[in-house]
Order: sequence, then C-alpha cells, then structure tokens
Amino acid sequence: MGGKQQRVIFLADCQSFYASVEKAAHPEYENKPLVVAGNPEERRGIILAACPIAKKFGVTTAESVKESIVKCPDLVIVKPRMQKYIDVSAQITEILESYTDLVEPYSIDEQFADLTGSVRLFGSPLEIAKAIQAKVLNDTGVYTRIGISENKVIAKMACDNIAKKNAEGLCQMSRADMPKMLWDFPLNKMFMIGSRMMAHFERMNIRSIGDLARIPLNELKIMMRKRMGRQSDIHAEMLWKIANGVDDAPVNPFTHAIVQKAIGHQMTLPVDFRTMEDLRVVLLELSDLVCRRCRCKGQMGWVVSAGAQGADFDRPTGFYRQSKLPDPTDITKHVYGAAHRIFEKHWDGSPIRKVGVTLSSLVPADTYQLTLFDDSERLRQLERETDSIRDRFGDTAIMRASSLTRAGQAERRSQMIGGHWK
Repeated sequence: MGGKQQRVIFLADCQSFYASVEKAAHPEYENKPLVVAGNPEERRGIILAACPIAKKFGVTTAESVKESIVKCPDLVIVKPRMQKYIDVSAQITEILESYTDLVEPYSIDEQFADLTGSVRLFGSPLEIAKAIQAKVLNDTGVYTRIGISENKVIAKMACDNIAKKNAEGLCQMSRADMPKMLWDFPLNKMFMIGSRMMAHFERMNIRSIGDLARIPLNELKIMMRKRMGRQSDIHAEMLWKIANGVDDAPVNPFTHAIVQKAIGHQMTLPVDFRTMEDLRVVLLELSDLVCRRCRCKGQMGWVVSAGAQGADFDRPTGFYRQSKLPDPTDITKHVYGAAHRIFEKHWDGSPIRKVGVTLSSLVPADTYQLTLFDDSERLRQLERETDSIRDRFGDTAIMRASSLTRAGQAERRSQMIGGHWK
C-alpha cells in the first residue's frame, strides 16, 4: 500500500485589500496613488491600506494621513467601507469553496484552503492557484498572492516572504525546500515573531530563521528559560516547529465557531469626554449593544466589566474594573447600573477617549431560574421587542432620547462596522 497522501495547503492573501477593492470600484483611480483612511474630507486619520503605487512613495499602513501627504502630495484618500470589504471577502471565500469545502478564513484578506482532494479534479497545485487568481481578479478586481505547501505554517511563510515579492504572486514550497528557500531570511520574517520576541532572539545571537531551526529543541528551551523563565518551554517548542516547518493543524472551516466566554463592546470617541453626564450616555449605549448581543446568542452574564482610556494610546491611562451581579442578566438596565457604579468609583476625571463594557461568566439564558419577584422578565420582553424592531428596520429605528444628545454615538456607530465606515 502507498503512503499517506501529502497535503496540499494554500494560503491566499489579497494585495492591499481595501485599496484594491476601492480601485476596482473607481477605475478613474487605476493609475493614481490611493489609500483608504479614516477622514478624507478633513484629510486626517490613520492609513488602513495603501495601493502599490502609493507604497512606492513610501506611504505605509498605520501612519497618519498627514505624514502620507508629505510623502505623496497627490495622494487620493478614500473613506473606508467595511461592509463592502466584508462582502468581497465572502465572495473570495465562495470562489475558493468552488474548489474545496475546506476553506478557513484567517483574516478579512487571508484564507487557508486544503486542496488535497482537489488536484485529481482540477489539475496541479500551481494550475489551481493560477485559476483561482484569475477568477478572483475577474470577479472582484483584487489580485491574490498564494503560498502552497504541505501545511499551513509553510504556506503562510511562502506567501508572505516569496509570493508577495515575485511577479506571479505564487510560491510552492515543501518542508524539504525550507533550508534553501527560507532559512536565510531574517528571523522577524518568520510567522509568529514580533518585535519583542525578535529582540530576545537577537540577544541570544539568533538572527535568521535558519539559526533558530538548527538549534536542538532542548537547547533552545534552556536558552529561552534563562531569559523568560520555565513557562517559555511551550513557546520555544512552537517557534522551533515553525522554523522547521512542522505543523499538522487541519484547515478548519469552523475555526471561529467557538464558545464565547464574554461579550463586550469598546468605543473610541470622536473627542475627549470630560463629564460624567456625557459618559453616562455612552455607557448606556454600550450596555445596550452588549445585552442585545447576549439576547441574540441566548446568553446571560454574571460579571460586568467597564473601563476607560485616555487619548494617548502609547502611554495608556485609565482603568478597567469588574463587578459581580447577584444574578446573571442580559438586561441593559442591570449592566448599565453596574458599569455606571464602576465609573463613579474609579474614574478620576481625566479626559477619556475610549470606553468599554463587557459581560462575562456567561450561562445559557434558558437554564437559569428566573427571579419571580422583580421586573426582570417584563424588561427582558420589552428589550426583545426592541431587538426585533431594530433587526427589521435598522439600529436607529428605536433610539433612546439620551442618544440624541451631543454625547450620543448610536447614530454615528450605526453607519460603521468595527469602528470604520460601512
């Protein structure tokens, strides 16, 4: 009998995803340096995506629009449309699913796919990859780069380090190919190595992927223990396996279908909030959002957490505290009350730019014995009716009067997804 069939795993990455979607929607910008950023009208905010032409001017993601305009005065700035990007990402998933049912979204612009059972139907891995690239480009206007290997880790590194750099946007790499194709790359090009971990390895004189791969695992554990303690053993083994291309994790279409331990919402405010009067409005809106999601998922929570942060995210100020309730709840009044008490006790009056409310220690709503001697069930039924109206007619179909004040954010947030404009 023959040996086990070697897997064929793809990692498909979308080039400058948000910017590519916008260029596809606006052909007039085809040859212009385009970025997607927060506030085109006021020419401020952070760069979320930059097209290849903009990158040639030195424009990078996460820098300010102000910095980018200095580098490229003719920059075209487009407002983000998160719902559009989500829709295009789902469209790309459907294209991959026409070749295999084993597709795992890794992020909005990256997806793993297991094509092991597809090569006998659709051709070689490279032929399939080229067909997928052509289909995605034709249907969405987005150019994809694809790493191909026997597991997810190598496919990811093949895509990031080689496919993204060559004209074809393709790289097929086996584990046996890694020493000649990947080991000479700096260690910070390896999957799961960030700047902090890179600094540790530099002090250990481990500077390339090959340097890490060649060290015996037990020796690496000893070296990392000296710097980070015995708890680093698991991390050492994980990184050593990545450097050596060892990974048997399956492509799992249901990887994000996990049981939630908490449900929360954070809100970055457009300006600093300085009064409890204004903060009450935001806390109520956040409590509303949290409880609506809890009811949708059939969950109730025992613990309310609330916190705030100042405007300088590089030097965090603020607090984050929690409070246990006498009974689990999914009712806005109860969650808001606890969050408000936390703020009354712990807020020192400093300007606030980010606020968050979370409900945790979740239990299924249908397994908890309801209290018969308060108004909880009446409130729950009222909020379910409100949920139904909002689900049918939109989030702003029913709004609290406080949300119509200057501090209200509900209407603004209804036009956004994940903090960005729809």
